[in-house]
Amino acid sequence: MGNTYQVMNAESKDTKAPEAQARRLLKLASFASVAAACLLISIKFVAYANTGAVSLLASLLDSCMDAGASLINLVAVRYALTPADKNHRFGHGKAESLAALFQAAFILATCAFLIHEAIHRLITPEPILAVRSGVIVMLLAVLITTALVLFQTHVVRRTGSTAIHADSVHYRADLLSNAATLLALVFAAQGVTRADPIFAIFIATYLLVSTRGILRLALNELLDRELPLAQQQAITEIALNHPSVRGMHDLRTRQSGRTPIIQLHLEMDAEISLLEAHRIAEEVESAIFEQFPGADIVVHQDPEGVTELQRW
Repeated sequence: MGNTYQVMNAESKDTKAPEAQARRLLKLASFASVAAACLLISIKFVAYANTGAVSLLASLLDSCMDAGASLINLVAVRYALTPADKNHRFGHGKAESLAALFQAAFILATCAFLIHEAIHRLITPEPILAVRSGVIVMLLAVLITTALVLFQTHVVRRTGSTAIHADSVHYRADLLSNAATLLALVFAAQGVTRADPIFAIFIATYLLVSTRGILRLALNELLDRELPLAQQQAITEIALNHPSVRGMHDLRTRQSGRTPIIQLHLEMDAEISLLEAHRIAEEVESAIFEQFPGADIVVHQDPEGVTELQRW
């Protein structure tokens, strides 16, 4: 059992960026998101003014929504990175989850307006002008959005940020929106005018579906949902693989922003000294920290068998 514990420690890898680097990545991703959204709004507004395509309006509104959400992210991420203080001992990480809820609200409001406008265009079709300029703008939008999504994916992988992940979902949807708008413009050039509002409804529907994932992720963190079962099992395995640990109980976990919070009770030989029990707990805590970098870990030491006495 001791060898297994040592091997596990040796093989544990920190896949996340160091804290200072993570902070820089989060700030850079937030600024990049706002800059990209503003650029997309500018070029799509010009294209919509020239073409009058409702699918372009859909994409323009999506970018406006992204800009608002990105601004909220910018504020939320900066606040979430504020160090813990006496009134917020667990830090300010849940600001990211609140930002994700605001983003979901943006999506829902935008989709409602978009579907209303698309249905109106289905009933009373209008011709689309300057299709070529619209196509050029949308191709440019695809390139900008693709670059941003790739960068956001890298940042989320390195930091685990909920807010950047939610923002990335927006821009992934924006990629689909841009592609659908391109198709709508191509069909419109062939005289199929109703393709434009149909694609707009398709875009709105996809955005609504993507909102569900954002809401679930944000609410899970705000309501202190336990970490995934696989992670709980990994924590349990790490603790029980220590040669001096006789048992473990009352594992409690949750996520606060980018910080996993882990609490557990270790059962040890009742005859060992308090100093020895403390040493064992520190070793288990260190092993868990290697597997969950940045985690807030609390380990309580119990004499073996005391849980039965407490639960009579």
